[in-house]
Amino acid sequence: MTAASSMIGPIIPPSIIMIIYGGLTGASVAALFAAGILPGLLLAVSLMMLNAVMARVGDHPGGSAADVPPFWPSLRRAAPALLLPAVILGSLVLGLATPTEGSAIAVLCALIAGQFYTGLSWRMLLDALEATARLTGTIFIILAAISVLGFPAGQMGWSQMLADWVASIGLTGTGYLFVLVCIFLIAGMFMDTPVAMTLLIPLFAPQALAQGIDPVHLGVVLCFNLCVGLITPPLGKCLVVVAALTELNYWRLAYIALPFVAVQILLLLALVYWPDLSLTVPRLAGFSVN
Repeated sequence: MTAASSMIGPIIPPSIIMIIYGGLTGASVAALFAAGILPGLLLAVSLMMLNAVMARVGDHPGGSAADVPPFWPSLRRAAPALLLPAVILGSLVLGLATPTEGSAIAVLCALIAGQFYTGLSWRMLLDALEATARLTGTIFIILAAISVLGFPAGQMGWSQMLADWVASIGLTGTGYLFVLVCIFLIAGMFMDTPVAMTLLIPLFAPQALAQGIDPVHLGVVLCFNLCVGLITPPLGKCLVVVAALTELNYWRLAYIALPFVAVQILLLLALVYWPDLSLTVPRLAGFSVN
């Protein structure tokens, strides 16, 4: 359950991979954030329901009432951290700030929240700046490498060749999206999520957008799609982390996670078939989506 639920983070805003997708396609990052809310909540509810069923069937022991922390004191203590996504999303959806400005506001709120909890030291701030620089540098290195690959791809006409192939077999709309689901599921099993996104989005997204598929809907589907790879072998980064922390056998953990993978794929197919699952919230927030 811990490994499976780790993919909720990249779907519920703020999401780094949605920012990458927005940069690659020009889609509104604020609209993508809004579109990720309902799929993320549906995923959380689905995983919790499956976990409850598996716990009952497997007769997994639960904790005693004394082990459960009091709800309201715990909520009050967690409130500053829980408000950070709301601050970022609220500032974007209400048009109060751009994504960059919203990030700066979130940093300020995080500093205030850090003081609320245990206080911040200069060492902690330097470590945070170093981690931010590493992450930013990693993303730009990936983008630079993909740009180098994109030049020969453009010269050789890979995108046009793909468009001709799609047209020759009559793939349109939802049918093309289902093909992309298969391709991106396989890619997510072997490639890191940002790398797969920056490599595959420029190749496959233009044909989808040319067929009238909404870029926000496409973004939610593809981001959700690649995140399934976080708990699928042979890469399965979240499985690797959980296996290392719990000292469980990696392949046994991967086998146990299969029902959670199945639930995620079913929800992914539902997102493809019913675009309103991802577009309803952006519409209500006033974004222009199909």
